[in-house]
Amino acid sequence: MKSQKHVLRADPPSLAAAQGFSHAVLAFGTTVFLGGQTGMAADGSIVEGGVVPQFEQALTNLLTALAETGGTPADLVNLTIYIVDMDDYQAHSREIRGVWKRLVGNDYPAMAGIGVSRLWDVEAVVELQGSAALANVAGRAI
Repeated sequence: MKSQKHVLRADPPSLAAAQGFSHAVLAFGTTVFLGGQTGMAADGSIVEGGVVPQFEQALTNLLTALAETGGTPADLVNLTIYIVDMDDYQAHSREIRGVWKRLVGNDYPAMAGIGVSRLWDVEAVVELQGSAALANVAGRAI
């Protein structure tokens, strides 16, 4: 079981090896619920280029919202990825994994990928929604 002070990631050896997610995460502390983020740039437009740049922008947006609460990528405990084109997402999984490792690191929260017919922003092909556990937010003005 991998751990830091307030987040324990469990991948039991009796289950298939977790690749790109954790089977379970036990978290202690203040919970932060992160609203769904798409590949929307600060100007309100969806970034061009397909699933990889949109995943990167969505993850950057999610991490920016998390940072505003005092959290870091290591505090992520759960992530749901809504995917418009699952085949395209899987075809680009190596590049998406590279984006994850560059922005978050080698640890993964409990994750699920869900195929959907479309997202709120019709140009968006991926949306990320998650939660995090912060060890200490005392004195943090939000």
